[in-house]
Amino acid sequence: MSTQTEESTPPQPPRHVFRALHHRNYRLFFFGQGVSVIGTWMQRVALSWLVYVLTGDPFLLGVVNFSNQIPAALIAPFAGVLADRMDRRRLLIATQTLAMAQAFVLAALTLLGQIAFWHIIVLGIILGLVNGLDMPIRQSFVVNMVGRREDLPNAIALNSFIFNAAMLLGPSLGGLVLHYLNAGICFLINGISFAAVLAALVAMRVEPTVRPRTDKHVLIHLKEGLTYAVSFPPIRAVLTLLIMISLLGRPYGVLMPVFAKDILSGDARTYGFLLAATGVGALGGALLLASRQSVRGLELLNPLATTLFGLSLVAFAFSRNLALSLGILLVGGFGQMVQTASSNTLLQTVVDDDKRGRVMSLYSMCLQGLLPLGNLLAGGLAKWLGAPWTVLLSGFGCFAAASVFVRSRHLLRRTLEPEQALGGQAGEPLPAPGRGPTTPA
Repeated sequence: MSTQTEESTPPQPPRHVFRALHHRNYRLFFFGQGVSVIGTWMQRVALSWLVYVLTGDPFLLGVVNFSNQIPAALIAPFAGVLADRMDRRRLLIATQTLAMAQAFVLAALTLLGQIAFWHIIVLGIILGLVNGLDMPIRQSFVVNMVGRREDLPNAIALNSFIFNAAMLLGPSLGGLVLHYLNAGICFLINGISFAAVLAALVAMRVEPTVRPRTDKHVLIHLKEGLTYAVSFPPIRAVLTLLIMISLLGRPYGVLMPVFAKDILSGDARTYGFLLAATGVGALGGALLLASRQSVRGLELLNPLATTLFGLSLVAFAFSRNLALSLGILLVGGFGQMVQTASSNTLLQTVVDDDKRGRVMSLYSMCLQGLLPLGNLLAGGLAKWLGAPWTVLLSGFGCFAAASVFVRSRHLLRRTLEPEQALGGQAGEPLPAPGRGPTTPA
């Protein structure tokens, strides 16, 4: 028979996994962003499929992804400076409004039958600029939405949960809309979905952040952030791993239409199922990280997840069966998400709060800004070697990245001591261990 204490104690795992949702502002963001990201995935699926159907050229898939993402590498550092100097919520409202406008223009051109390849490139560049601004601001805004510093890692993991729950639903819905309607409807739904996150941002009650006035030039702020990241070994190790994964591992995704149509002899629904399988695995990875009680051990979990991701890519390259491919991608999505989200958590845990925006802009550059270069490389290799051999090489690239990161794990282990993993009290900046107190930017 249970004691009174046991009866009055709520189940620990659910409370722990979703504890960041106790914060009103984060709860608004969680559901608003969730709706918006579903629309984003529908647009991504429709755009890649539209390009491949129009051109039949896997290299042009890489070109489109390059145009969508390379602007992030150019503008993300400036977005980091803005995030450290201006109101992050207002900046996010502006970026989300611009992304909504881009989706509506793309939808109008497609539905009117006027869409051309150069339209896709130009609109992709515009969206890339918007995303380059949005991502570092959004990543650094998480700390403003949770009232307790110890809930920050959980909020970061739940962000990944949002993205990958949408990755599960969005591609499947996108594939169905493509099959029964057309790509233009996918773009239109994406534009409408931005209303949810905009409403959430407007409804938030966020204390205004008092930031010290500065006369320093923006380039000086950029240099300070870069010097800080490069000279602090734990941050440098995480960013190096992300660079290698973005260039050598993650670009396999640009070749998914080729696998769906040519390797597995499928159609738009097959393409959606492949992406959805990746989303299911990634969803599991996000829940795993959300269930963790501290950040200790992430320095080992990160390279292990990278290795698992690489193994899945090697297996996927040899698969010619849809069911087997779906199972492999489920494992690969798990490994990829654990690697990406744990890297985010490690960075947000050790970074000084006054440099958070600039460091997260470097995170965005490594995660998304360099991906177009990898996509371009993957598209070129696929045209020369074929998609399976390209994905096989991507898997070996993940092995190399994991081996490089493992050499720095002892530095991260020393950094992630229990008393430093949680930082100070709510609202206090979290100093980078071993570097003294937070210094003014």
